[in-house]
Amino acid sequence: PVAKIVDYSKFRYEKEKKAKELKKNSKASELKEVKMSYKIDVHDYKVRLKSASKFIEQGNRVKCTIQFKGRENQHDRLGYELLSKMAEEMTQICVMEGKPKREGRFLSCILSPRPEVTKSINDKKRADEKAKKRDKKQMKETKKISKDAALSGDTATVVKESPLKTDLDEDDVGSLDDLLSDDSTDDLFN
Repeated sequence: PVAKIVDYSKFRYEKEKKAKELKKNSKASELKEVKMSYKIDVHDYKVRLKSASKFIEQGNRVKCTIQFKGRENQHDRLGYELLSKMAEEMTQICVMEGKPKREGRFLSCILSPRPEVTKSINDKKRADEKAKKRDKKQMKETKKISKDAALSGDTATVVKESPLKTDLDEDDVGSLDDLLSDDSTDDLFN
């Protein structure tokens, strides 16, 4: 048997660090709700379908609820058909968790995103984080180069300007003066 002797506090620290990293990367999916009636019209149904698909593409689970009022409780079969139709139309991006459940005067089912959808969301999130880190590192390097150039007094060193800073060209200033000094604007205010 092979045994490894490890500093326990270091082991515990690394374990906590890994757990924190996993927690940071995995988004706690929220449960969003889409409510409707069993006798919903076509356009309203499409709006609910669109909002549910938007929630799922964000990585959230969606609870589709059909509300029955009064004597409408007799028509729960139509509610089951509507929920199955909704799940069927969104099969590319989501999966229905179990069968629709009856809870008093509500009929509901939960739709969760497919693994491919959550993977694409996580990949995009990681790419954004990498880009942010890269930009931050680049800014530090440019600051360091400009600081070194300022300390050494080297004027030959070229420092890249931040893309956010923009200076007005002299042509732009001239055209702005032409616009402001035009006599046609004076006629408007007199």
